[in-house]
Amino acid sequence: SGSGPRSAARRMPGTVRIHEVESPLLRGNPLGDPHVRRVPVYLPPGHDEAAERRYPVLFALAGFTGTGRSYLGFDWWQPDLPTQLDRLIVEGMDPVVVVMVDGMTRLGGNQYVDSTAVGPWARHVTEELVPWAERELPVLPGRDHRGVFGKSSGGYGSLMMGLEHADVFAGVACHSGDCYFEYCYGPDFPKAVDGLASVGGLGAFLEGLRRHAWPKFPSRLFPALNITAMTHFYSPNPDAEHGVDLPFDEGTGERRPEVLARWARRDPVELVAEHADDLRSLRHLWIECGTRDEYNLHHGARILSGRLRDLGVDHVHDEFDDDHRSLSYRYDVSLPPLARALA
Repeated sequence: SGSGPRSAARRMPGTVRIHEVESPLLRGNPLGDPHVRRVPVYLPPGHDEAAERRYPVLFALAGFTGTGRSYLGFDWWQPDLPTQLDRLIVEGMDPVVVVMVDGMTRLGGNQYVDSTAVGPWARHVTEELVPWAERELPVLPGRDHRGVFGKSSGGYGSLMMGLEHADVFAGVACHSGDCYFEYCYGPDFPKAVDGLASVGGLGAFLEGLRRHAWPKFPSRLFPALNITAMTHFYSPNPDAEHGVDLPFDEGTGERRPEVLARWARRDPVELVAEHADDLRSLRHLWIECGTRDEYNLHHGARILSGRLRDLGVDHVHDEFDDDHRSLSYRYDVSLPPLARALA
């Protein structure tokens, strides 16, 4: 029993279907990750009662160590994304279709940019999943009805879609996204040096990831995993021994300025001036972060927002009292205006 929006949402749920999407672009990728991806799709309540109706489409990019199916996971305190969407729609949010991108890799996650060391992941989203969604799903066609959102690495990927693929997406919501690399990654460099040394170096670490050498992934090695993964996206080098250039000397830990300059070319803070016109073309740009973020991303978001203001890029910058963890409740705040902008 019960009344009100929450019980109404239970009576009129949306539908989740998990699709297998074959990706020619990811076939034969350097890490040997599957090129057939399992992509959950949320269809809003009532979609099957009005066969001709079309909806805006949002592409959800999961954070590091997550993937599309992570949005379906039960949590005792916060609802899964489909349940949350059901409630938001009943409460008045414009109904949307949500494509939950399967971005899992052997490195533990994705930054959703193209890399010779990982694969053409931005192209997979923009050139494969977007056309697939318009063919197979009840979505409104065209860039003006497409948005992208995510948290952490997914927030970074969302920002990069707005920066480099504004011809594909008109709306972006970035939650605690990676930016201002000096602050968010730099503190992990010494820990990554020690972690890699403890297992015999980068080659041995990559082999351990390939073989799943640990019964559970050791928390002490997470900085090594994080920096190794970012290295694969930000400083790939097909001529290097392992296909990448680390941002520090593996033996001494000394930073390598020439490699860090390549990382800077992937930092949203450093890209906004170059892509100001692309960002101005967006119908909606949302950037937020908790004020106690463990990776210093609130500082990056503030710096990014300041540069956007200086360039005259319309956006929302929001802060709230929280850290980097368990932030899906924030979609209550960001998704309704994103959906409205694309409806």
